[in-house]
Amino acid sequence: MKRFAFKMKLLPGYKDEYKKRHDEIWPELEKLLKDNGISDYSIFLDEETNILFACQKQFGEQTSQELGTDPIVKKWWAYMADIMETNPDNSPVTFPLEEVFYME
Repeated sequence: MKRFAFKMKLLPGYKDEYKKRHDEIWPELEKLLKDNGISDYSIFLDEETNILFACQKQFGEQTSQELGTDPIVKKWWAYMADIMETNPDNSPVTFPLEEVFYME
């Protein structure tokens, strides 16, 4: 098991909408993530900078961001593209973070 952390950027004024969309995450997306070894997935927001910090456990070879060839993920990215910084393919602009401390 690996832990993977990354950051993304929410557009200003979309905190409530971002939370609402994730509170209503599609069951097929949740199943896809779990079936690919993604668990214990959390996203935090720094409201001062609109930076989203995500952390997940990864039991498979791929992180959630590497599942972008799946139609469900592509559909989710398109759904989220209007409220966050994205790449031309609608994937969120992400920046992997280096772990510098961990305490179990």
